[in-house]
Amino acid sequence: MYKNLKEVLTEAERINYTVGAFNAHNLEMVPDMIRAAKDAGSPIIIQTSVSTARYVGMKNFVAVCKTMANDLLVDVVLHLDHAKSFDDIKEAIDMGYSSVMFDGSSLPLRENIEKALRVVEYAHARNVSVECEIGTIGGTEEGVTVAEGVYTDPKQAIEFLKAVDVDALAVGVGTHHGQFQSKTELNFPLIEELHSLITKPLVIHGGTGVNEADYARLTENGIRKFNVGTELLVAWTRAAKHQFEETELNNSLRNNIMPCNEAVYDVVYHKTGLFLNKEHLTVGAK
Repeated sequence: MYKNLKEVLTEAERINYTVGAFNAHNLEMVPDMIRAAKDAGSPIIIQTSVSTARYVGMKNFVAVCKTMANDLLVDVVLHLDHAKSFDDIKEAIDMGYSSVMFDGSSLPLRENIEKALRVVEYAHARNVSVECEIGTIGGTEEGVTVAEGVYTDPKQAIEFLKAVDVDALAVGVGTHHGQFQSKTELNFPLIEELHSLITKPLVIHGGTGVNEADYARLTENGIRKFNVGTELLVAWTRAAKHQFEETELNNSLRNNIMPCNEAVYDVVYHKTGLFLNKEHLTVGAK
């Protein structure tokens, strides 16, 4: 079914697992992402940046996700990631996105609260979930660079949540956007403190750089949404470079794109198995 973020994270909290949130960088990769989640036995959150949503068309993303959710009987959330503009968020909601993120993390706390309240009011009235962020994630995403991340201040997080009824809270705990060549050192004492104080589902951004051995510990500490973007981009591009270097010029484009999407399938299937703590799931099972 096509669901909102609150619905899938409530179930994840009840059963104690983490839901993978995977960034779609084009429309081509989305069907294999959803098939991978279906085969792994998990819901999936398909994320798009504002720029990717505009490149593909928000209605096109909505149509594919709704159709495949219904046809494959898999729970799919379509989530707008790191949106800073209310107009962008409103457009996504009006076009049919089931979840949005308002990123006011760079704003003063009071302004972040004020703008988040407006988003929550509009979204919840339309059965759309809202994620917000306290603290910042370093690194580069969609051409936007944050030089250094800022750890989430637990007191600010509590103050924010007392004022704003968000459905999930992204936290700064040492991860970085765009990191794939080295591993992140997570601040587990902070994660554990946040988990002890906050009942809302917590979200990890910049997940590609996180050591897979840490996934289970994150789940046990309230991480219900885990974002993966760069790893998908690297897998797709690596396959594309090989395919297009070797192909004949008159070869069907489909034959060159399918291996790229299959590489994305493998990443999603593998990660989803780890988030579910299903050690028997292996890359490439279809």
